[in-house]
Amino acid sequence: MLNHQLIHPKINEVLGRAGHYSRVLIADGNYPAYNARGPLSELVSLNLAPGVVTCTEVLKALVTAIPIQQANTMQYQTSGPFALAKDPPVWDHYRAVFKNAAVDLELAPIEQFKFYETVAEPEHVLTIQTGDQALYANLLLTIGVRTI
Repeated sequence: MLNHQLIHPKINEVLGRAGHYSRVLIADGNYPAYNARGPLSELVSLNLAPGVVTCTEVLKALVTAIPIQQANTMQYQTSGPFALAKDPPVWDHYRAVFKNAAVDLELAPIEQFKFYETVAEPEHVLTIQTGDQALYANLLLTIGVRTI
């Protein structure tokens, strides 16, 4: 029996094989998940319809299943058509999930093209594609060490 909230069989399979420093990408509906991923990564598509399922919903399940050492977001643009003056609202949702799960870490933004490069590394084991429509909702998690 599982003691956590994550019940998706393929996601549990990949996480069961993953180890310390493995990375999991929760991708929004705009992320090119099929071709922008690590050479060893698996893709699980949960994007049923626009907005279904969200990155925040996936994060809520993952925090019950894996120890998270680091959480990287894609740095938002500060100029141009998609410029933001402050952090995207979805980042506050992530912070709330971490707080509620007693996960003590800060979001660490990575510049957009460096984010894609980081995802392309062999440590990336899983992309969970969502239907999230929020801007800058991509979240790259690094698995940490489970403490007893």
